[in-house]
Amino acid sequence: MTDSHKPEDELAGTEQPFVSHLIELRDRLVKASLAVLVVFGLLAFYPGPAALYDLLAAPLVAQLPKGTTLIATNVISPFLVPLKITLLAAFLVALPIVLYQVWAFVAPGLYSHEKRLVLPLVFSSTLLFMVGVAFCYFFVFGQVFKFIQSFAPKSITASPDIEAYLSFVMSMFIAFGAAFEVPVVVVVLARMGLVSVEKLRDFRQYFIVLAFVIAAVITPPDVVSQLALAIPMCILYELGLFAASYFIRYSKAPDSSEGTS
Repeated sequence: MTDSHKPEDELAGTEQPFVSHLIELRDRLVKASLAVLVVFGLLAFYPGPAALYDLLAAPLVAQLPKGTTLIATNVISPFLVPLKITLLAAFLVALPIVLYQVWAFVAPGLYSHEKRLVLPLVFSSTLLFMVGVAFCYFFVFGQVFKFIQSFAPKSITASPDIEAYLSFVMSMFIAFGAAFEVPVVVVVLARMGLVSVEKLRDFRQYFIVLAFVIAAVITPPDVVSQLALAIPMCILYELGLFAASYFIRYSKAPDSSEGTS
């Protein structure tokens, strides 16, 4: 009789913690979603989806011939595309709240020295991603569109489609936002002990080649955008090497001897 109840005894008490974790995860997801929806409502009210798309299209429109505008080849594109832009902007604005909910969910399972590492990484990764998006919008777009328009024949009137432009902008934003996460990747690799800082320094020359290869693959086939992505990646790699040494010391676990004394 006792053997028949043994498996039940071994699992006793495990169901409730699992359910409580699921409930907490649901609550965190709801709070993150509500934050995005609230910001979406505010942006939809002011400045509005149409104004947000005009702002997004400004770098391209500035390089088009005077009087030329973007076109919509799909019937519902003038309605859906601005809404997508508003939702994207709402997610970016609410990103700190979303990441805080992720942090609040995983923090109880971390050691104190691990918590000292995670919170700065969450903040820095958010900041670097937004800096990458801003760098792409304010600098890269203007130079790329100017370069492309300089090669357009006089017999062609460029009138890009709004959906195609949104797809291009999204891919460029993701590419530059992810590329600016290089310091975070370097710090995590070094802190987890997967690669030492010394080996990462030795890998520097290979990373430079890798950065230009990545830039050539994920950016348009023009020199301006490729250099605009590859050069910051190389600079950020050096920044990551410097930050890795600091974070390893900052988040180092306390010695057992110190804890017992």
